[in-house]
Amino acid sequence: MTISDQDVVDHFTARAQGYDRSSAWCTDTELGRLVLDLTTPGPEHEVLDVACGTGLVSRLFSGRVARLVGVDVTAAMAEQARPSLDDLVLAPAEDLPFPDDSFDITVCRQGIQFMELPAAVAEMARVTRPGGRVVLINLCAYGTADRDEYFEILRLRNPVRRHFFLPGDLADLLREAGCVEVETRGYVSVEDVDVWSDNGAIDEDAREAIRQVYRSMSPEFRRLHAVEQTDGRIIDRMLFEIAAGRPAGD
Repeated sequence: MTISDQDVVDHFTARAQGYDRSSAWCTDTELGRLVLDLTTPGPEHEVLDVACGTGLVSRLFSGRVARLVGVDVTAAMAEQARPSLDDLVLAPAEDLPFPDDSFDITVCRQGIQFMELPAAVAEMARVTRPGGRVVLINLCAYGTADRDEYFEILRLRNPVRRHFFLPGDLADLLREAGCVEVETRGYVSVEDVDVWSDNGAIDEDAREAIRQVYRSMSPEFRRLHAVEQTDGRIIDRMLFEIAAGRPAGD
């Protein structure tokens, strides 16, 4: 199935009002602290939040930096970020409307899975000053053992997802975009699957299909995700990879 940009916009328009409550990781302060640790924002820095959504990442930087810009393609999401931003731009990540070397820090959390790759990451590196920081944060499978089952769960939960990742993939995208000094960290988010799947953009049939994947999960998936099934609830420990690199410049 070909996924269009409008498909992505429609999906997130449907999710806009409840997005901040759709996952535990959305407002996880420890995950936010890791982002700040990797970017070390200062009062002189200019920051770009790509796929800013409702402003969850932007709020981490608000009041800490000289200038904070958000960019997204979904107006219903991005308008919620406006109070935290100095500027809000509606534009695709694959064609960022900024000159080269415009920002000290560029961050994209849970956005690249919906973008054209590697073009979007190359754009993020282009608009970031040499020696600055480009940071990508995204859910990943733990490895090949859980890949097929987990990717099916992610597809069911978000049918407009274009890409699925294994550990190391985000770092490879940064290197391909010309970044150096690339480092990665992992972070595990504990998610109640019924809460996580109730995103307002999929129907109950899709949610039940997600539950069925967990009911029939392989022993390796259960072990890697440390899945708990208690009183009808399914608890999954989902892995994020956080990758950061510095544009090398000429």
